[in-house]
Amino acid sequence: MEHQPTSSEQRLQGLAAGDLNVIDTLVRMHEGTFQASGLDAATYQLVRIAALATIDGSPMSWLANLGMAGDLGVSADQILGTLIAIAPMVGTVRVVSAAGKIARALDLDAEFDEEESED
Repeated sequence: MEHQPTSSEQRLQGLAAGDLNVIDTLVRMHEGTFQASGLDAATYQLVRIAALATIDGSPMSWLANLGMAGDLGVSADQILGTLIAIAPMVGTVRVVSAAGKIARALDLDAEFDEEESED
């Protein structure tokens, strides 16, 4: 007998794939934070990138945030500079892990682009 995923399992799979829309609470958590920060858009995104490195964020989180950063014109040099700036505070291990997650996120992005071009 084949296992049919429950609604909760489907939502968890969506969340693991980076789809915050599956859980309204997570979406609402982000509402208004940019405006409340008082930062310009690029700085706001760099701070989020620093936070991802600090917490060892997942590749899907990196993918989402790198996409937003790219849309804002944040350069690879700025991202690297951010990682260098936080290294003394978070440690080399976290920064190297972040670099690996960034590479994985970029691989995922390329895979998604390939899938879309095949459709």
